[in-house]
Amino acid sequence: MIIFNYLQVILLILLGLSTLYIFIFAFAGLFYREAPAKKPLKQRKMAVFIPGYKEDEVIVSVAQEALKQDYPADCYDAIIIADSFQPETIAKLRELPLKVIEVSFEKSTKSKALNKAMELLSEPYEIAVILDADNVMAPDFLVRINGAFEARCMAVQGHRTAKNMNTSLAILDAISEEINNHIFRKGHRVLGLSSAIIGSGMAFDYAYFKGLMSTVTAVGGFDKEIELKMLKAGHKILYLDQAFVYDEKVQKAEVFSNQRRRWLSAQLHYFRLYFFDAAKNLFAKGNLDYFDKAIQFIQPPRILLLGAVVIMGFLFILANLLLENDLLYTKTWGFVASLCLLAFLFSVPGSFYNFKTVKALMSLPKGMLLMVGSLLKIKGANKQFIHTKHTST
Repeated sequence: MIIFNYLQVILLILLGLSTLYIFIFAFAGLFYREAPAKKPLKQRKMAVFIPGYKEDEVIVSVAQEALKQDYPADCYDAIIIADSFQPETIAKLRELPLKVIEVSFEKSTKSKALNKAMELLSEPYEIAVILDADNVMAPDFLVRINGAFEARCMAVQGHRTAKNMNTSLAILDAISEEINNHIFRKGHRVLGLSSAIIGSGMAFDYAYFKGLMSTVTAVGGFDKEIELKMLKAGHKILYLDQAFVYDEKVQKAEVFSNQRRRWLSAQLHYFRLYFFDAAKNLFAKGNLDYFDKAIQFIQPPRILLLGAVVIMGFLFILANLLLENDLLYTKTWGFVASLCLLAFLFSVPGSFYNFKTVKALMSLPKGMLLMVGSLLKIKGANKQFIHTKHTST
């Protein structure tokens, strides 16, 4: 019984701290209110970077959509960074009023593509907007980004949301995106911390971004590296909930597993690299933003946390009742499970409370198993380029 209770206490501490973390920010996110954008004094020149690797299926339609902004056409350039595209795709892109930069690397990465493009460009851009090869901006996206930079910020994360919800896995992926938007962007901004960035749908001061990217060595997760460096330097990252970028959600289990494997590997890699430095900066300089980011990287994936709390909570509660163990353990498991469920209820937008979501939830156990599988295969994933192919236009 003593060993059993020691095990309970260890699991309650680990799962309880992770649950408390997401609950605090999920609750705070309920109070998020986006401040009215200041009337811009000028229309800044923007470079909209769309790097892609073998994205022949979607890139032409994405490029066409990128040209449909409400922002003046002479104030922004859509820039396709084409890595390993077919000649016919390049020919179609060159027919459009945008810039095409062809690149080729022995080992391709998004950071290499961006650095090469900025090396070749000489225009006096003021803002760099970063998209993925499947992303489609809402028509007013650049207008909102321009307004945000009136606050003299260095970085802004837009609201990335689902472009497709045609399968149960895509719906779960879309819900996961919105949960992260609520906790790591809305909730953090309410409490005065920086928004997390995602890797696309984000904008930076151009000169600062160009200098920052020149220091990036990441194979995967370049956004995490620049985020940590920005927070260490004391810069705040803003969030625009009404600046929408539509992103393809995964439709196949293999793609889901590969994508999560890449993300998890990058998170653990940067946790190991930066945790002690972040802790030192917290105590020496009071840099809570930087330390909080390092802590984020060790948080278990939300889907696994939910599964672990619910399943272990049920099993331990049942075991405690059968063994007539101290009722405090049962109450504590119930409390942790309640906080976890509330955090998710707070974070999921009302638009997802429908029959399609209920049907998609039937695939939740599959999603949890895929996440476990991704965790078991993360070794070395941050040292190789793992491509996520896009198909939805």
